[in-house]
Amino acid sequence: MEEETNYSKIIQDWNVNQSWTLFLDRDGVINRRKIGGYISMVDEFEFLPDVLNAFSLINNFFRRTIVVTNQQGVGKGLMTEQTVVQIHEYMIDAIQKNKGRIYKVYFSPYLASDNHSSRKPNTGMAILAANEFSDISFKKSIMVGDTLSDMQFARTLNMKAVFIGNPEEDNIDEHEFDVCFPSFYEFAKEIYNNFVIQ
Repeated sequence: MEEETNYSKIIQDWNVNQSWTLFLDRDGVINRRKIGGYISMVDEFEFLPDVLNAFSLINNFFRRTIVVTNQQGVGKGLMTEQTVVQIHEYMIDAIQKNKGRIYKVYFSPYLASDNHSSRKPNTGMAILAANEFSDISFKKSIMVGDTLSDMQFARTLNMKAVFIGNPEEDNIDEHEFDVCFPSFYEFAKEIYNNFVIQ
């Protein structure tokens, strides 16, 4: 309980407002991960509990909500880029039907071994977003993710880093993130309670 209170205070001190941008990882934050594999078709995409509610809570609060996701299943030949686009169209449509919104989805189809500039923890997808939307300020951005690469992505760009999950189980040092929540929904509630309803 004490940790939650501390995280709440940290978020209050961010003074988030509607000029901020929210960056989100996909697998493990928005949808359930496929253990030992990749989401290679729409039928395999399953929203995590309360994620749709999370989007509706913070709808229209952030200037932009942008998804940045590594999808090396494409590079491995397990799915096509068009399939990934179809999965994202399904995701965006479901979120919109539940009164939420995603402005844009960027994905990196490259293998980890390629070390491509677009693949997290490299920052290429954020740079693409900033080039497309000139009002994005990384210092007024939050990255929500469930892996070390997400946190490193945030740190490199001076974004606020929100870890989703259990850092001890995932061997993530507490210095790698600013705040930690068990789910995107719990983080969204914190944003809603501190900023949206004011």
